Amino acid sequence: MNITWLGQSCFKIEEKLTGNNVVIVTDPYTKEVGFKLPKTRADIVTVSHDHFDHNNYADVLGVDEDRPMLFDRPGEYERKGIFINGIGSYHDKKEGAERGKSIMFKFDIGGINVLHLGDLGTKLSDAQLSKIENVDILLIPVGGKYTIDAAEAAEVIRQVDPRIVIPMHYKIPGLSVDIDKIDKFEKEFGAKAEKMAKLKIAKKDLPVDETKLVILEKS
Repeated sequence: MNITWLGQSCFKIEEKLTGNNVVIVTDPYTKEVGFKLPKTRADIVTVSHDHFDHNNYADVLGVDEDRPMLFDRPGEYERKGIFINGIGSYHDKKEGAERGKSIMFKFDIGGINVLHLGDLGTKLSDAQLSKIENVDILLIPVGGKYTIDAAEAAEVIRQVDPRIVIPMHYKIPGLSVDIDKIDKFEKEFGAKAEKMAKLKIAKKDLPVDETKLVILEKS
């Protein structure tokens, strides 16, 4: 599996299943964020909520002549051998009264479970955790203000207990959204991060006795 960060909450996740390359793009953004979404093709696009920095499905190209399949609602789905579970959440601590609802998407991709938390604004409830269950790779917002902040993200990580954590939705050069930089979260996490351009991982290589922090460069 290859995971590339395109900025904000947008990732490109690629895996070869039954001989075919399958591509997922999460939460594509518009140029209002301060930079342009790279030209990207996908089989599957997920949108956690309808805000400009997460909902630019229109600019993601399809594979061949087909448009990508869009998932933007809670529910259980299957597409090209990937099992998808959309789990409802809140964008704020007042049950959506301030910023609305969001969706967490869990992907079972060739036996690796990846959870994208969208713009999560709260800690996870027991009901949500029961739907999430085992998570290998957690994609988690850490920038605060519009989502959980660094300290709250650390708490959510303890709730989920993933093998790999990849932070998202934090301040980088060019981003117009006013949120915190990554340094606060690194301090809260406590362990040294491994920084890389792209995560390439197989199921057999997932950490067993630790939770590893991976910080990806924006592609």
